[in-house]
Amino acid sequence: MAKVGRMKLGSQGLEVSQQGLGCMGMSAYYGPPKPEPDMVALIHHAVQSGVTFLDTSDVYGPHTNEILIGKALKGGVREKVELATKFGISISDDGNFENRGDPSYVRAACEGSLKRLGIDCIDLYYQHRIDNRVPIEITIGELKKLVEEGKIKYIGLSEASASTIRRAHAVHPITAVQLEWSLWSRDVEENIIPTCRELGIGIVAYSPLGRGFLSSGTKILENLSEDDFRQNLPRFQPENLEKNKTIFERVNEMAAKKGCTPSQLALAWVHQQGNDVCPIPGTTKVENFNQNIGALSVKLTPQEMTELKSFAAADAVKGDRYTGNLSTWKNSDTPPLSSWKAV
Repeated sequence: MAKVGRMKLGSQGLEVSQQGLGCMGMSAYYGPPKPEPDMVALIHHAVQSGVTFLDTSDVYGPHTNEILIGKALKGGVREKVELATKFGISISDDGNFENRGDPSYVRAACEGSLKRLGIDCIDLYYQHRIDNRVPIEITIGELKKLVEEGKIKYIGLSEASASTIRRAHAVHPITAVQLEWSLWSRDVEENIIPTCRELGIGIVAYSPLGRGFLSSGTKILENLSEDDFRQNLPRFQPENLEKNKTIFERVNEMAAKKGCTPSQLALAWVHQQGNDVCPIPGTTKVENFNQNIGALSVKLTPQEMTELKSFAAADAVKGDRYTGNLSTWKNSDTPPLSSWKAV
């Protein structure tokens, strides 16, 4: 099995494994929750293999993924991991999502996560989605207090625009920005990645395998359950999938020549974007996890990197990342601080 090294994430001292483990699919959104003992065993296997950077959120379940992680951390495991969780997506009683960044919500969410995880301090705490009604300075100000109180160590943002990142970083150093980055999701390369690099902020790439598409192509749809939210994503709709199929076929062809799997090739491409990038592929199967680690052994030449990029040029990828009602970084600027009136 490939050796998993360590890397510095951001400029504030956080060190994590070169590859992380996204835990969302164990509990939510990708079909029904998986058996708890199997998932605890998978997390333990990951930690023993050197993948110690675990990623969760209070909205996964909601809450059930954090509870699962909390169980996996017992028995001395907590000391071996770097734990990231998130706040900012509130689910109302009628099932609607709302982005929240007001101070009282930030504090209550943090307290809730600490309790469910059974820990005293969160290593990396992200704002999961930006509340475009609350100036980012107000949200980060409350997170700064939580750092001072020892409840969180490092602050992160997820799906934030370049201007939001700059404004946040001016209040308290941002350690990491989590964003969707893969061969077929590259819109972040224009403004957001350069901003992170200018400010010394680490980059955490979620869905580096295109939500599974870059692992198995159109076959992925054969195994999706009815409640798997990928069923509704534009890129997975029949009219787009037929065109996107070509991307997978080309990746698969190059992988065969390289003697690796398509998912290893796609993941290696993300790894080799820079030593400030940590991909966090999610999985619920030990064999897939082991395969993902294998991507660290796949070395790509500059020519191969360019060739891979050309397979999934922006005009070749059909369909948006999300359906229109889900807030993403594209509309995540916040109002000026001068507009804030505390409720």
